Amino acid sequence: MSEVTQVQVEEALQQYVIPHLNKNILAADVLKSITIDGAMVTIVIELGFAVASIKAAMQKAIIALVQQIPAVHNVSVDISWTIAAIKSQPDMRSMGKVKNIIAVASGKGGVGKSTTSVNLALALAKDGAKVGLLDADIYGPSQQMMLGVDKDARPESANQQFLLPIEAHGLKTMSMGYLVTDKTPMVWRGPMAGGALNQLLAQTQWGELDYLIIDMPPGTGDIQLTLSQKAAVAGAVIVTTPQDIALMDAQKGIEMFTKVEVPVLGVVENMAMHICSQCGHQEHIFGDGGGSRIAQAYQVPLLGSLPLSLAIRQQVDAGAPTVVAEPDSDEALIYAEIARDMAVQLASQANAGPAFPNIEINND
Repeated sequence: MSEVTQVQVEEALQQYVIPHLNKNILAADVLKSITIDGAMVTIVIELGFAVASIKAAMQKAIIALVQQIPAVHNVSVDISWTIAAIKSQPDMRSMGKVKNIIAVASGKGGVGKSTTSVNLALALAKDGAKVGLLDADIYGPSQQMMLGVDKDARPESANQQFLLPIEAHGLKTMSMGYLVTDKTPMVWRGPMAGGALNQLLAQTQWGELDYLIIDMPPGTGDIQLTLSQKAAVAGAVIVTTPQDIALMDAQKGIEMFTKVEVPVLGVVENMAMHICSQCGHQEHIFGDGGGSRIAQAYQVPLLGSLPLSLAIRQQVDAGAPTVVAEPDSDEALIYAEIARDMAVQLASQANAGPAFPNIEINND
């Protein structure tokens, strides 16, 4: 019987394309080691993003490829991940052990940004990442209701200096909704709202987090500027609907993050089509292809498109977002795909390494 060689194993691994990376195992530079002990092959892979939900399927596919080598009898595949902290902006000292802050934003209200934020956060957590969610909409916080947190819940204090986040569905969460009643209007000028955001962000004891998802208020005002100036934001995701007025406002959001040097990780197109619950017919009520057009115009990925779904709305209203209410539904799987693509965009920034500074020579 011929012996198994490393070259044979590597050739087999080249046939497997890693989901979301669109590269084979060798090209993606995620192979840590190959150990061959007679007819036993052990493969160790380390990714830059969490894949707990699809880990078993990945292992099964890789094992099947390697077992095609005639002399191989047993294959073991170990898949792990290490999520790096992205340094797109100077670190904010008070953020402690939070690795990556991701702002989920929109140019206008009513496009499903908060629903997208909570489902993306839950999808990342389901894949094995440590995730927090900050509701930065000071004037109209909604995450308390969407997560099913009791309206009387209040965060506890740590050492009279920090607030302890409230845990919900595996997320560490903080919101202005926890500090006021649902009937208390926030009659504040912009700088006061910005100051409140800074306090919620910096004075919450988040602990160790791979990702802190920030559900931003609509627009491009004081709160957005406060975040970009006070926090080391790793990237932003823009949520839009297909109609022209929403796309116009989404462009403003992309331009704003570009000006403050926050990378735009991609665009999420919400309410892209209506699917008839009776016959399954699809109809683009708000227009067709708007998310793709704006993504192409700014050369950022279209992370995904979600349907106009009654179930999505009912689930967040009931305090159990789609990813936890119906984890095997088509909509939950779309959120999972979007969340992984978003995480891949961040991981690719880490692999790219630091950019070289521009050198200007003047004759002054």
